Amino acid sequence: MLLAVDVGNTEITVGLFRDTRVAARWRLTTVERRTPDEWGALLTSYLGQAGISTQEVRAAVEASVAPATTVPLAEGVERAFGIRPVSIGPESNLAVTLDVDEPHSVGADRVVNALAAIELYARDTIVVDFGTATSFDCVTADRRFIGGVIAPGVVTASDNLVRRAAKLAATELIPPERVIGRRTDDCIRSGVLFGAADTVDGMIRRIRAEWPGDAAPFAVATGGLAPVVVALCKEIQHQEPDLTLIGLRHAAHQVGLAW
Repeated sequence: MLLAVDVGNTEITVGLFRDTRVAARWRLTTVERRTPDEWGALLTSYLGQAGISTQEVRAAVEASVAPATTVPLAEGVERAFGIRPVSIGPESNLAVTLDVDEPHSVGADRVVNALAAIELYARDTIVVDFGTATSFDCVTADRRFIGGVIAPGVVTASDNLVRRAAKLAATELIPPERVIGRRTDDCIRSGVLFGAADTVDGMIRRIRAEWPGDAAPFAVATGGLAPVVVALCKEIQHQEPDLTLIGLRHAAHQVGLAW
């Protein structure tokens, strides 16, 4: 089996692949202070709950945008499974060209998302990833990542609003039934979620207007909050919750891992 780990600033997504199929997946909170022993014990525990032996994991791959977490996590994986995870990033030899001004500054998650879009859809694609930031990754059918947009994430914007406004309390981000809120928490939900949806729709329209060539790019969403926001969007055409993990699986294959 292949262990695939996407290390984000807020959450870590862990997936186990049996051949090309996701056999299990977990979302963990990104915690910088965990030791390698703690990471190893945590991952071993999750596998045990899923009825999977650590000996079944033959290879590991990771993409990270949180360097302080990456080293202890990688050591934890090595202690738990006896294998060192291969790190994927802009320097990796993958079947995607980073056709941007500063290719080495492209985040590992964006590289992996671009690769997944190429392998899954084989067409011009906009990947909207709802994470700590909301990123829009632009990928062409001829396997080029041509750039994109990075906007504040939904939770990031909501937390910043609450932190800076003394009379606004933290509110659970569930879809509001109407735009005009009659309670303060409804007003916050409306502003954050409808605002995010309209931002996504507007940004996709702007990207399509600038797209090279005549074909309108396909728009796909992924990330933890995608189901909440996409339900309010008009321009997203598909959701793929495992997009980043799928990209990691393709990356693992392209750098020569076997499992």
